[in-house]
Amino acid sequence: QVQLVESGGGLVQAGGSLRLSCVASGSSSSSRAMGWFRQAPGKQRELVAGISVGGSIEYADSVKGRFTISRDNVKNTVNLQMNSLKPEDTAVYYCNVGIYSSGSYHALNYWGQGTQVTVSS
Repeated sequence: QVQLVESGGGLVQAGGSLRLSCVASGSSSSSRAMGWFRQAPGKQRELVAGISVGGSIEYADSVKGRFTISRDNVKNTVNLQMNSLKPEDTAVYYCNVGIYSSGSYHALNYWGQGTQVTVSS
C-alpha cells in the first residue's frame, strides 16, 4: 500500500504558476506509475497527467504545453509544474498511483488528500 501526500496548492492570478509535489511512501513506490487528477465543484474527477516508471507521459489536451509532470524514482516524488494558469484550472488536485499501459495512464484507487488550486481572473 502506498501513502501519498500532496503540497503546493494555493491562490494565483491568471497567467501565474504553481508547482505541486507529491511524496509517496512504501517499498514499491518506485515501481508504480503515478499521476495527477483534478476535480472542480460539480464536475467529474479528470486526469491531468500521468507518468510511467520509465518516464512515458500522458497529458490532458487542456494542459498540453502549459503543465509538466516529472518524477524522481529515488525520492519517490512526482511533481506537476503548472504555468500559464487559467481560471478553468481551478480545482482540487489529487495525486494517484496507477498503471501505464498501451500508451495511456490508468488510475488505481489510491489517492492523496488533495491540494486546492484557485486561479483568479
